[in-house]
Amino acid sequence: MERLIEACKKNDRKAQEQLYRLLASKMLHLCLRYASSTFDAEEMLQAGFIKVFSHIHQFSGAGSFEGWVRRIMVNTAIEYCRKDFKMERIDQLSDQEYLNSGFVEINHLEARDLLDMVQELAPGYRIIFNMYAIEGFSHREIAETLNISESSSKSQLSRARVRLQEKIKQMEGAYHGIRK
Repeated sequence: MERLIEACKKNDRKAQEQLYRLLASKMLHLCLRYASSTFDAEEMLQAGFIKVFSHIHQFSGAGSFEGWVRRIMVNTAIEYCRKDFKMERIDQLSDQEYLNSGFVEINHLEARDLLDMVQELAPGYRIIFNMYAIEGFSHREIAETLNISESSSKSQLSRARVRLQEKIKQMEGAYHGIRK
């Protein structure tokens, strides 16, 4: 991998293509979680790889290269989503309501079903759900990144969870209806 990275730093097109082929599938899956369509995810992926190759000389070798690329992809996806980002008008939740907004049990769902459900969320819900639940951002980091309050981040996450719970229950109900 080190040789490939060094070749990419020298703008070697074949090395860049090889690196792209090596990481594109994983990074596309990441982008799909943020995007509302496959087209948008592919746009995010392309923009992200342009940044990777433009800034590859900044990769110092400390830590995982794939992790470095992943961070660029997440930031690119967030930037892309910000264009259409509109927070839904919601009332602030109390801390107790937030703590009680856990997840329902998932028995018969495939990963693709869950990805589809996340993609169907409103953009604000989808971004915050991905940043918090998938990428591990704190509410403070989300608030700073999106220029919102921490309580808005918590509320949006809670509402995203509620929407996902509703979709999961509907799908589980449909699954049990088919099996009867």
